[in-house]
Amino acid sequence: MTIDQTVSVYGYGRFGKLWADILAENFHVQVFSRRGLQPEEVSPGTTICDQRTIFDCDALFFCVAISSFEEVLKQSAPYCKKETVFFDTCSVKVFPAGWMKKYLPEESSIIATHPMFGPDSYRKTTRKLPMVMCNISTAPTIFADWNDYFTSRSMQVEVMTPEKHDETIAYSQGITHYIGRVLAELQLRPSSIDTHGYRHLLEIIEQTCNDSRQLFFDLLHFNPYTKQMLKSLNHSLDRISTDLAKNEKDMAAR
Repeated sequence: MTIDQTVSVYGYGRFGKLWADILAENFHVQVFSRRGLQPEEVSPGTTICDQRTIFDCDALFFCVAISSFEEVLKQSAPYCKKETVFFDTCSVKVFPAGWMKKYLPEESSIIATHPMFGPDSYRKTTRKLPMVMCNISTAPTIFADWNDYFTSRSMQVEVMTPEKHDETIAYSQGITHYIGRVLAELQLRPSSIDTHGYRHLLEIIEQTCNDSRQLFFDLLHFNPYTKQMLKSLNHSLDRISTDLAKNEKDMAAR
C-alpha cells in the first residue's frame, strides 16, 4: 500500500467521518453519503463523490447501518469493480460477510471488519483499541498489508471468522447494550451515597444509550447468536430469583 492510493468511505455519519479522518492521514480519501454532503461538512482535503464515482478507488469502506447494508450493496452492484478491496465496518459479521459475497463482483477482495470503538473512545484513549478482521476472499498478501496498516494506526488487530466474532460479541457487546437499555428503563439516577459499582452501572447506561436505538436493535437482530445469549441470560435471572425465593423460605422456616 502506498500513500497515492485512493480510499473511499461510503457513509458519512459520526463513525464514517472518524474513519475517513483516520484514513486521510495516509491516503487520498473520498466520501459519499446518501443524504448528500456539503463541502463544509467534510474535513479539508477530503473529496466528495457521487454514488458512481465513489467506486473509483483502490479500497472502499462501507460505513452504513447494518439494517441498510444489504440494500446499499444491491444499489451499488452496477458500480463496483472487482479490482477494489471492499470492507464493511458493521458490528456483526456473519450476515454482512454473506451479503458482500452475494452482491459484490465475483473474485472481489473482501475483508469484513469491526472497529470496536467510536468517535468518543478513539479520541479519549491512549491504549490500543481492538479491531476485528475476517478474511472473506482476499489474497494473503493484501490481507497482511491491511493488517499491518491497522496495527500501525495503534489498533490491536484480532483475526477471526465471522462466526467466531458474532458468537463472542453476543456475550460481550450484545449483552452490554441489552443490560444498558434495561437499566435505562429503570431510570436510575446518581445519589450522594453511590457505591463504586453503582457508578459503573450508570456509566454502562451512558455508553450504550448514547448510541442510536436502531444500532441496539441491529446488534441483536442481525447476530445469529443473540437468541442463545438471551436464553442464557434469562436462565441466569430465573436461577437467581429461584435462589432468593428458596432463601426467604428457609429463613421463614427458621
